[in-house]
Amino acid sequence: MTEEELVSEENQDSSIYTETGAVRQDFLAAIAAAVEDTDEDWLKEQLSHLHSSELGDVIEALPPEQRIAVVAMMKADFDFAALTEVDEAIRLEIVDQLPNNQIALAVQELDSDDAVYILEDLEPEDQEEILGQLPFTERIRLRRSLDYPEETAGRRMATEFVAVPPFWTVGQTIDYMREDKELPETFSQIFVIDPGFRLLGAVDLDRILRTQRAEKIETVMHETRHAIPVEMDQEEAAQLFERYDLLSAAVVDENDRLVGVLTIDDVVDVIQEEAEEDIKALGGVGDEELSDTTVEIARSRFIWLLMNLGTAVLASLVIGLFDATIEQMVALAVLMPIVASMGGNAATQTMTVAVRALATRDIDIYNAARIIRRETLVGLLNGVMFAALIGLVAGFWFDNPSLGGVIAAAMVINMLAAALAGILIPLVLDKIGADPAIASGVFVTTVTDIVGFFAFLGLAAWWFDLL
Repeated sequence: MTEEELVSEENQDSSIYTETGAVRQDFLAAIAAAVEDTDEDWLKEQLSHLHSSELGDVIEALPPEQRIAVVAMMKADFDFAALTEVDEAIRLEIVDQLPNNQIALAVQELDSDDAVYILEDLEPEDQEEILGQLPFTERIRLRRSLDYPEETAGRRMATEFVAVPPFWTVGQTIDYMREDKELPETFSQIFVIDPGFRLLGAVDLDRILRTQRAEKIETVMHETRHAIPVEMDQEEAAQLFERYDLLSAAVVDENDRLVGVLTIDDVVDVIQEEAEEDIKALGGVGDEELSDTTVEIARSRFIWLLMNLGTAVLASLVIGLFDATIEQMVALAVLMPIVASMGGNAATQTMTVAVRALATRDIDIYNAARIIRRETLVGLLNGVMFAALIGLVAGFWFDNPSLGGVIAAAMVINMLAAALAGILIPLVLDKIGADPAIASGVFVTTVTDIVGFFAFLGLAAWWFDLL
């Protein structure tokens, strides 16, 4: 059966996806057959028209050996922009198998931001060899971008932009955009610069189209109030886009000279990456990718689990302090995980909200006190409600109203402690410069476990000594 026959007639449409968003298995089977038959023409016909994100999904869905084969067989028809859409491990796996001269040819066809995205993960000697094969102007632009710190606007920006002097007319600007073949394919703003390349302002394309040709650019431009410093953290730059609903923004160096442009498509990627990074950090899975090997994933999670083992030992030591009390009433051993578990879950809820608010800068010195009070009251309210519920259940379960009262009191204490730990620990860590997404979980778990066990068992020991 040929690869064409493998693609069933009912799926002969423009979509490579199933209804659930996965790449169709029959399409992947057809690609595998084309690779086996070395049918380069079919691969080019089926894959060259795909959007870079679609091609990236296809590459990720293929087995490793087929990924390399597809790239090699498509040669110049392979869109290297697709490598910006795949996991880092897959991108490095493919690039490592390609000769540097092929990468150099492909990089010349990419936008500068995509080229930097691919080059930044390579070894320095490979970077230099590839850059050495590029035209002088392009080599200088890419090397300058690579010199900026990682996760800054300078690494994310595109160095292709449209800039004109203020004394040009609208007509001159339109003719320039029509005739100059070196300009970027898509843009939404024209920047205005002085002879020293310092940024003076910008003109939106819709304003250009609505203005008479004889009008001077300086009369229709507006000040760029949201120019982004080249070394600004990419997350802060994304927050500016979100706050001011920007489509693009000028990137300037320390002398206010225009060096690049940051666009919304890059910012969307930043927002997704930062959100994903926070979620992974909260779960203690680091920066692992779905394509990572078993050993790599186990290694990245080991440290987090080791830290949690340490907190579990501390909690066990607290339990050991009350071993005599537990021996007198086995019901305590049955009920004490409930207190710690409820506190841990409540703290996780508060911590998640706090960490995300810190990441988006929604918590500041002006509203921190109000949010702390709110979370404290939420913890107290939930503590009272669940205390009443578990107190009744425990009292009837073990036919011991006193035991119900003890666990109810412990529940209120631990829920209150959970709320305070969930909000205060991320705030303190952020204040001292630590990443609250990474470090908060361990400290919050320690607090809720120790407070929960100590409150429940301590109250039980105190109460039953009175009886």
